[in-house]
Amino acid sequence: MTSTPPPDTPSSAPGTPEREGVPLTPDARESLIEYPSAFPIKIVGVNENGFVHAITHIAKQFDPAFDAAGIELRESGGGKYLGITITVTATSREQLDELYRALSTHPMAKWVL
Repeated sequence: MTSTPPPDTPSSAPGTPEREGVPLTPDARESLIEYPSAFPIKIVGVNENGFVHAITHIAKQFDPAFDAAGIELRESGGGKYLGITITVTATSREQLDELYRALSTHPMAKWVL
């Protein structure tokens, strides 16, 4: 018969982030992404002229090599909303934070995931 460690006993080796029930430190969260890497971001907004162009323009500001040919578009059932998935080359946590900030504050964007 095997015994399980008490709930307050770490289940992983020292220096590794806990995966269940224990919050990750900011440094541990940052280390979960390897840089550089392809990073998808979904932006949802009202389906109107200029929305895709605006998102593409922002993406290119943060990733000069951004390829608009890889954009995925999905209309809502009634066609009122448009989901845009872009994939940028993430080079740092700071770059991603600034990109999310730029996207989420754009007046045409309703949600950024």
